[in-house]
Amino acid sequence: MTHRRLSLGRIAAILVKEFIQLRRDRLTFAMILGIPTMQLLLFGFAINSDPKHLPAAIAISDPGTFANSIVAALTNSRYYDIRLATNSPQKARRLLAEGEVSFVVEIPANFSRDIVRGAQPTLLVEADATDPASSSNAIGALNTIAQDALRDDLTGALAARAQSAPPFLTVVHPLYNPEVNTQYNIVPGLLGVILTMTMVLMTSMALTRERERGTYENLLAMPTHPAEIMIGKIAPNILVGLAQSVLVLLAAKLIFGVPMLGSLVLLGGVLVIFIAANLAVGYTFSTLAESQLQAMQMMVFFLLPSILLSGFAFPFRGMPEWAQWIGEALPVTHFLRVVRGILLKGNGPAEIWPDVWPLILFLFAVMGIALLRFRRTLD
Repeated sequence: MTHRRLSLGRIAAILVKEFIQLRRDRLTFAMILGIPTMQLLLFGFAINSDPKHLPAAIAISDPGTFANSIVAALTNSRYYDIRLATNSPQKARRLLAEGEVSFVVEIPANFSRDIVRGAQPTLLVEADATDPASSSNAIGALNTIAQDALRDDLTGALAARAQSAPPFLTVVHPLYNPEVNTQYNIVPGLLGVILTMTMVLMTSMALTRERERGTYENLLAMPTHPAEIMIGKIAPNILVGLAQSVLVLLAAKLIFGVPMLGSLVLLGGVLVIFIAANLAVGYTFSTLAESQLQAMQMMVFFLLPSILLSGFAFPFRGMPEWAQWIGEALPVTHFLRVVRGILLKGNGPAEIWPDVWPLILFLFAVMGIALLRFRRTLD
């Protein structure tokens, strides 16, 4: 074999050929630019480890000046957004169980009388500790609130109390995760992330693999409806997803000690919907991609916001409103609320339904897009 010298002309020709190929592969080029751009925007604007304006409900059994001052102090701290003021602690706790609020503040009966008499009544704060990171700073601000909330009201004969110890004692009850164990939050969330990654990846290769192997023409020649092809591609992988779920849940219970208070049968039903939704996303990607590489790139493009904007890695309520809107459109966001609610809170069908129907809607919407995108030709 004769060795030729390096030729700048031949190198330039190959470079031109590669640039032409890259220009033709517009989807890959878009992913090359889109993924780092998405990372920059999400990490720069959407991620916030110190969430404020967290939704709270306040149960007031002793209305009056002192109660009004405490509500104002909570609001002015910017950590709390009072969504409901009620005289029913049960109603407030129901919102906490459903995930509508992150805190319930209870002002007990005879609160004002005890302060006037020189006693130190208790202000009970119940916090949803299923996501410890989102509530830690808000809980830390309570000491300052307790010290300053009634300063303008403690005048005259009560002025001495404003200079001494806080006029009331703040007691925080972290519900659903009393030990504030981050594993109770992370491990159930991993179930959603693992299923998203594996299920989307598996079916995103479904049709692209057929094209690359040359068997897509045989598939088109079969007397089948596009919906039958899609169901045939998706259905077996639901069993794979359920097997993965069993392994993760066993590890969560036996290794990490995650409590499982709710119905596992109910969780299994939601798992089937969630797995099918992710498989439908992957199948839709396979109708768009020209190669398995493009399908994998689409999977990464979908997985990145699913991790960052769902409340898995960062507090959901700490994100700006536009990022929360994107997160609400992702199936993993709703699934994380469901799995944490069932396992840690013991939620039933009524509590999880607000997050189940978006999963069902997402499933049928994505399946519809996949059927519209299915091509009956090789072009």
